[in-house]
Amino acid sequence: MNLYREQGVVLRTWKLGEADRIVVLLTQGQGKVRAVAKGVRKTKSRFGGRLEPFSHVDLSLYRGRELDIVTQVEVITPFRALREDYDRVVAGTAMLEAVDQVAQEREAAVRIYLLLVRALRALDGAPRDPSVVLDAFLLKLMALEGYRPALADCAGCGRTAPLRCFSIVRGGGLCDRCRSGAESTLDRATMPLLAALLGDDLGATAATVPAGTSRREAGALVKGYVEYHLERRLRSYPMVAR
Repeated sequence: MNLYREQGVVLRTWKLGEADRIVVLLTQGQGKVRAVAKGVRKTKSRFGGRLEPFSHVDLSLYRGRELDIVTQVEVITPFRALREDYDRVVAGTAMLEAVDQVAQEREAAVRIYLLLVRALRALDGAPRDPSVVLDAFLLKLMALEGYRPALADCAGCGRTAPLRCFSIVRGGGLCDRCRSGAESTLDRATMPLLAALLGDDLGATAATVPAGTSRREAGALVKGYVEYHLERRLRSYPMVAR
């Protein structure tokens, strides 16, 4: 059928003509979808502000040849608190940007969709440090994409040993025997922090404030790791407060 119903998160939008807007959504069943919201920029539009980035929506769409057409929208979660705080907006924008890069059009991505919704809820719930929630989200996203970093065993030899450095290219922490000498020695708390960010629930992550040194090192490693595997930079990441 050409008419279908979906739940999704608005990733980004841009203007089309005088009154329309193109909306890119990550949907639960259809993956990434590009659609036209007709007349949404008019003052009396029945869609109003429902199709803005971050909005978690339930919508009906008509399947088109190139772009679908939004016919009905109801907001599930507006994430108002997230939108009212600059640090959370920047962290959330980096999440949307990363998802936009990894999600494929018309390919179901249920786990990515559910991860994104959980992460936005964590940001909306007044996290102690939005940047930590972002780093946890990015590590989990990379794991879903098949790039789970080695944080317990050495990425070089696979043995369980103290890991005091991290190689983005080799995919994780390295023991003293496998390090090349080009990697910097990390703070003792950095590798355990990375493991916690990857493994812990996002709600628990939102309640933590890591020590300054390990937090900065972990953030730099996550940024490098994600951009290496995405093969492009996250434009909003440098604006994230740390």
